[in-house]
Amino acid sequence: MKHTTKRSLMGAALATVMALPAVAQEKISAVVIDGYPARALWVEEFTNFFIPEVNRRLSETGNYEIEWQENYGGSIVKPRGVLEGIQLGLGDIGIVTTIFHSSKLPSQGIAGSTPFVSSDARAVAKAVDEIAREFPAMNNEFNAQNQVYLATGVVLDTYQVFCSSEVSSVADLEGKKIAGAGVNLRYLEGIEGAAGVRGGLTDFYNMVQTGLVDCAMLWPEAASTFKIAEVAPYMLEADLGAVNTKTVTVNADYWENLPDEVKEVLQAVAIDYRDHVAGIAMDLAQTSRNTYVEQGGTIVELSDEDRAAWANGMPNIAQEWAETLNNSGEPGTEMLAAYLGKLSEAGFDGVRDWTAE
Repeated sequence: MKHTTKRSLMGAALATVMALPAVAQEKISAVVIDGYPARALWVEEFTNFFIPEVNRRLSETGNYEIEWQENYGGSIVKPRGVLEGIQLGLGDIGIVTTIFHSSKLPSQGIAGSTPFVSSDARAVAKAVDEIAREFPAMNNEFNAQNQVYLATGVVLDTYQVFCSSEVSSVADLEGKKIAGAGVNLRYLEGIEGAAGVRGGLTDFYNMVQTGLVDCAMLWPEAASTFKIAEVAPYMLEADLGAVNTKTVTVNADYWENLPDEVKEVLQAVAIDYRDHVAGIAMDLAQTSRNTYVEQGGTIVELSDEDRAAWANGMPNIAQEWAETLNNSGEPGTEMLAAYLGKLSEAGFDGVRDWTAE
């Protein structure tokens, strides 16, 4: 006859417990917001990369589990409303499109204010993010908006110019109305008769189609996604440069209550997300050019002489950017030199020395 002892029962119970999957001790809710749709590159990769990677790392200890609530495409805020939405606590974590907030986030304009330097999204993202960690300005600006800075993102390889009529030189842009967003409208200053018209990515197709503008400045991935070739079949490959436009931030009040382990994971994954998205942007760069051509577009490369003439003909917007920060008590001049130095070390020297007066 088989007897069951107390010790054997305890052993069986322990074995059963050890066989069960680990259960997180604490669940944390996180509301993520962006006004852009889920199919936007940076949003899609927040879902496909950022969130799963945070979950994976937290599962290694099993101390915490995040219950994610994703809200995109205007369900809580419009694209321009993420900064305020995070500030007010409408979302806990958000992807702020910084080009919409040049007055509140002036230091975020560092890449946009230095055109014709680098078309490598990876190098620009890394350089800008390192500047944010080495100088207080960017963090100070987000602190003022009740937010904690996590990482900068670059989702475009470089701005190009897409036109409804054939263009092959800077002279062909004279007298044209050209759509853009943020600081890139300043690139047109110095081109005789060229007029910048403010618009957004989702508006450019209609702006060109209706004749409101003759051209638009955007990047090839967006041009192929929005079928810009149908209305602007000529791309002037000017390689104006990659620009940081996305920053992941967290509501400061929410952040204060997070456990240190969760904070550390979010900070580490944000840097990986930065590099991941920039890498995808570069992978898409050539494919997008091919798609644009397949859709009926023609690409004309701007000569080196014309690129230099364009860069040297515009105001020194980099010096203006630095001076704006200097006047607010931040080391703008040092930040500019450090940023361009990082790109130079990475192998990217511009056609104009933006640090020169």
